[in-house]
This record gives sequence, structure tokens and C-alpha cells, in this order.
Amino acid sequence: MSKEKHRLANSVDVNPYRRLPSVNELADAPALAHWAQRLRRERVVAAARQVLAQCRQEITVENGQASASLEQLASRVDRHLEQIQRPYLQEVINGTGILIHTGLGRAPLSSRALDAIKQASSGYTALELNLASGERGQRADIVREQLCALTGAESATVVNNNSAALLITLGTLAAAKQVIVSRGELIEIGGSFRLPDVMAASGAQLREVGTTNKTRAADYAGAINESTGALLKVHPSNYQITGYTQSVSIDDLVALGRKHNLPVIHDIGSGALFDMTTLGLGNEPDARTSIDAGADLVLFSGDKLIGGPQAGVIVGLRTIIEQIERNPLMRALRVDKLTLAALSATLEALGNPQQAASELPLWMMATASTEELRRRAEHIAAELRSRTTGFRIDVTSTTAFLGGGSLPGQALESVAITVGGGQVSEDALARRLRMGSPAVVGRLQSSCVVIDLRAVLPRQDEGLVGALVAASQV
Repeated sequence: MSKEKHRLANSVDVNPYRRLPSVNELADAPALAHWAQRLRRERVVAAARQVLAQCRQEITVENGQASASLEQLASRVDRHLEQIQRPYLQEVINGTGILIHTGLGRAPLSSRALDAIKQASSGYTALELNLASGERGQRADIVREQLCALTGAESATVVNNNSAALLITLGTLAAAKQVIVSRGELIEIGGSFRLPDVMAASGAQLREVGTTNKTRAADYAGAINESTGALLKVHPSNYQITGYTQSVSIDDLVALGRKHNLPVIHDIGSGALFDMTTLGLGNEPDARTSIDAGADLVLFSGDKLIGGPQAGVIVGLRTIIEQIERNPLMRALRVDKLTLAALSATLEALGNPQQAASELPLWMMATASTEELRRRAEHIAAELRSRTTGFRIDVTSTTAFLGGGSLPGQALESVAITVGGGQVSEDALARRLRMGSPAVVGRLQSSCVVIDLRAVLPRQDEGLVGALVAASQV
């Protein structure tokens, strides 16, 4: 063999890509035989293909140094298949310190709401049937009376979120007409919600008035013309403008609306149903205050300050609610029986703020004392110190927030557990926690993983310890 041919042959022998098994060879590895009883072969082959693609990428990144045996690759396929078999909507322990965390499903539901869901889903239920008359009813009737009692409104209805509530309200009252709103209230929140875009989708025309920091009643009055369909006030729930500012109160806007015979819509966003200061929290616009002020409609979310399921609630004048419910879009935006069951059960607790604080998980977490949080944190830290080695585990004071666009300027005193200083980096530890069972989501700070206990339910403490111990193994 010539020197050139010998060199080429050796280059083939040491080529790390050529040393990888074929997809079928990896899928048929003995270590993966148990998957043949659980999954179609196509699923195992797809997982093998994905792991081999990852391995090729690793070889490229590491300049040909990465290598793995068939057994090691099979182990990676096995872990991958185990991971994808886990339910996507698995339990997560929220250690971020954000109570209404949109990425983690916002407010946890109460036991009463969960029982109501179980009852409604386990058989048939009178969703759109009036049992007294035997005639067809409306699904909003399930919560209408409760919402009216809590807000003082004449009527109420429910759609699938507050964006939908605004969309159908504007489409019903102001399609092809102008809706006047302060420039300082043209909000944008997460999930691609931008007020001008929602307004355009509804068919209404945006007429912005005032400046970013100052809007007066005269600005609204000067913009009213024959094309005006409604006056809109929006609570800027996820930001604050401070300093040289001025805004128009709902009382003044209602007076202007009545003078010009125009409906006034107040989107309060987070859904406070009572004065939040009674629970020691900051002030947030509540639905009853706006209804008492004369607002024709008030819109808010069901899964934020209410602490219930995702929903958009519309309360106000009966004549307008009836118009909205006749809108063809209502069928596309309506909620199902499970949402209504959970919402009704949640509203039962909200008639009494103190009952809400003792029954609804959101309010239990928001009003828990720092002394109680510290007691739990010290117990968890002691358990971790006895079951792990090499880590620095501390209990520290920190700050939590309600989140979800609620009380953006108010911080909640909290207590956290910090874990760091071990052989596992904080990034790797955070990932292990996210991928564990139960999954734990915390935050990284000062080379540590921080687990804020304000949003951790007490029943999750034991699972949190187990997850941290498992993730800390070298």
C-alpha cells in the first residue's frame, strides 16, 4: 500500500463520525429493548436519530474529540425517551418569587375549585339547560349572579381571557367607530398583547389623546365627534409612570360619557374584587368601585387577583351584556364547563376577603408571614445540609412580587434558600432542578440557585428537599 493510501485509510479509521453506530443499530441496542413493549418502533428510531444528531454536533464543536460507546449512546436515548414520556404539564415547584407567574400557569386553584372541576367533568352537567324550566339556558348563568353580587353590576358574562373580553366588547360597541383612550394607557403585556393591535382586530379605530405622562378630561372631550363609539380607560397593570403625571379618573370619564351619551369601558386588568389594602397589599382598581362610579362595563382577568382559572370577565349594564352575548364571536370565545365550575367555586370564597386569604392558594401565599416562611426555610435548609455535601446552603431575606401585571410597584418581603459552591455549577444545578421530578424553577443570583419560598406551597416542601438532593448529586 502506498503511503498516500495508508494515510487515507488511517484517516477513515480515526474519523469520529464514522465510529458512530447507525440509527437502526442504536435503536436495536439491548439496553433499549424494554421500550419495544411500550412504544412504536418509530418513536425509538426517532429518539436514536436525535441523539446521534446531537453527538455529531458535539464532535464538531469539540474538534473531533467527543466519542461515546454504543452503551453510552443507548443510555442517552433511554434518558431522552423517559423525558418525553413525562407529562408536559407536570407539577412545577415555583421558586421564582413571582406568585402569578404566566409561564407557570398563573394562580394555583383552590381545593374547592378542584373538587368542582372533578364533579363537572365526571359526568353530565347542566351547562346550558335550565333545570327549572327544562328549556335551554346560557352557560354564563352559572356565575352571573355571583359576579353581580361581588361587583354590584346588573349583569355579567365570561369569555376565555381578558384580551378576548376587550376584543368582543370593542367589536360589539364600536366596530368601525373610534374608541378614545389615553396615550399613557396604550399598554403592551406579555404574549404579544398590544392594545392598538387588539383594537384593530376588533374593528374599532384607535383615537389616542393626551401625552405619555399627562392626559386631561379636556383631551377626551376635544376628541369626541360623530364617529366616536366609546371611551376606554385601561389600567397600566405592569408598569407605573411617576413624577409629573396626570390621568383622568373613572368618575370624570363617566361624567363625560353621560354628557355625550357614550359608553364608558374600564379595563382593570388584574381583577381585584375588593379593596386589596384589607389584606395588607397595595391599592389596585377594583370592579365594584368602577361600577359604583357608573362605568358601563368593567373587564378583568379570572386567573390573576381572583385566583381562579383563566377567564375574561365582563360586568356591567344588562343591555350591553346581552348585546355582547349575541355577538357571533361569543361562540368562538366562550369558556367550557370546567372553567365555569372552577370560577364559580373560586368566587364563593371571594365574598369574604379573610376567607379568600385562608382558602385561595394565591392569597395564602401572598399573606403568609415572613416568620412562617423563615421557619419553613430553616427546616428545609437543615434537611439539605444533612443529606448533601460540598454545597453552601443558606437562608436569606429576599423580595417577591405578585406578578402577572398585578401591583407592579409593590414588593413582598420573603425568605429564600440559596444553594451554591458545590462541584455542580449553578447553571447545571438550575437545569437539573428544572428537569427533575418534581421540576423546580428558581432563579440564579450571585453564583447560587435561589429558591424563594413565597410561591412554594407548604405541601411541596418535602418534594423540594428531594428534588434539591437529587440535583446536587455529582
